[in-house]
Amino acid sequence: MAKYKPYSYAQGQFIPVFFNKQIQEGTFEYSLSYLVDNELDLSIFDKRFNNDETGAPAYDPRILLKVVLFAYSRGITSSRAIARCCEENVLFMALSANSKPHFTTIADFISSMDKEIAHLFLEVLLVCDQQKLIGKEMFAIDGCKLPSNAAKEWSGTKADFQRKVAKMEKAIATMIAKHRAQDDSLIEPDVISKEKKYLAKLKKQAAKIKEWLDDNDDRTGSSGKPIKSNITDNESAKMKTSKGVIQGYVGVTSVGKKHQVIVGAEAFGQGQEHNLLIPMIEKIRENFSEIGHKGDVLHGAQLAADSGYHSEKNMEYIFQEKIDGYIADTNFRKRDPRFVAYDRFKDRYRREMKPGQGGRKIFAPADFVFPADFSYCLFPGGKKLYRSGGNARVKNYRAIKFKGAKRSCLPCKLRRECLRYPNKTGTRQVAYFTGKNAKGQQRFTERMKRKIDTAIGRAIYSMRLAVGEPPFAHIRSVLGLDKFTLRTKRKVSTQWNLFCIVHNLKKIHSHGVGFV
Repeated sequence: MAKYKPYSYAQGQFIPVFFNKQIQEGTFEYSLSYLVDNELDLSIFDKRFNNDETGAPAYDPRILLKVVLFAYSRGITSSRAIARCCEENVLFMALSANSKPHFTTIADFISSMDKEIAHLFLEVLLVCDQQKLIGKEMFAIDGCKLPSNAAKEWSGTKADFQRKVAKMEKAIATMIAKHRAQDDSLIEPDVISKEKKYLAKLKKQAAKIKEWLDDNDDRTGSSGKPIKSNITDNESAKMKTSKGVIQGYVGVTSVGKKHQVIVGAEAFGQGQEHNLLIPMIEKIRENFSEIGHKGDVLHGAQLAADSGYHSEKNMEYIFQEKIDGYIADTNFRKRDPRFVAYDRFKDRYRREMKPGQGGRKIFAPADFVFPADFSYCLFPGGKKLYRSGGNARVKNYRAIKFKGAKRSCLPCKLRRECLRYPNKTGTRQVAYFTGKNAKGQQRFTERMKRKIDTAIGRAIYSMRLAVGEPPFAHIRSVLGLDKFTLRTKRKVSTQWNLFCIVHNLKKIHSHGVGFV
């Protein structure tokens, strides 16, 4: 039989280690170390300290920055885990020169970097520009919803929290009355212990909610109506995703086409993205101006964004600023002849993937058929709705209204698919918007629809996925940075910028020259 030398991975050995020999050329850690030491201006961090004459020496921000960015590139975001790596992992030891920063030092450095993060992002962006990694022919704006360090169970309006406290107090009173009515000697000790722990937990949670109610009021959304707050992190928001509802933030990015370098990034605590397009466009302009680009970088460039950014205000801004924008609307796919079978697969998805949610599809105006003269409209079930107004105004827009007859609607078997409240509503009404506002002017959203429905418009918009989505896949799936570990918009936006900086550094390492 073959005979092999014994070995054990559990053994240890004392060996001489030269840290500069551990950071080998061609690796990401080498590129990171070289960039931080030679290409990035980090003098802005010097303003943090005033210990030149008195006080203990501080950790060099370059050391902390190398450690944090390298840890993020490995999907490590916990400050305790980063500090442990600096004591146990040779590469972390080499990058930190064996300085072994405490986890509280690392945590404070990350969470208080909001003033320096914009400068740091621009320094990395400048290197990308110098390396010719940013294509200025097209930019894509998109958002990625990530969970935050807050539980969605602690979300609600002020009225919701008041009802929750009332239920807790009722449960507390019931448990106390039960213990008073019964002799503790007749109850199992384990049961008494569990109930006391649960009682203490309820009291603590009720006190937490009461304290929040005393110091806070309802948040208001863009419409002025109250929206759900969160006791743990009131700047985060509940968001619908493909994998359910999360409590978190949306990380928005602006991405260049050439190598998918992120040219602008910020996190927002809101689920809807309609009002985020203009701030991100201005951030693109501002960032390129800061790194020395002359003129408006968007003049001569194409801009793409999905239907989440399609609104009349945004389209007005796009056309008035003379930006070559391609922003899809929610019915873009339905008008595209290449997606004629789209609804068939969508209905199958509803049946197969969401059987237990109890939702039902309501016929939308797009499901109705309108003749050329608009004298009537045809219901999906084959019945007619008759014209009830030829120049109506709906939300400041001109529309043609149609209404079903009671003799047709009341006995109809499709009332549940047609009416949101079939037991209350008598007949179905439909409004067909003519594409003009109340003054008779054509809406900017209609101009965008005509532009994006052309063959060239569809071809340009189809590139949005290839430009805007890869950074999210790289950050979430490759780097493993799929959640925020901090709280409040200021800190979360800092962390999102760090995620994006690591992505850009990876681009420099992979496609840049002179650092490998």
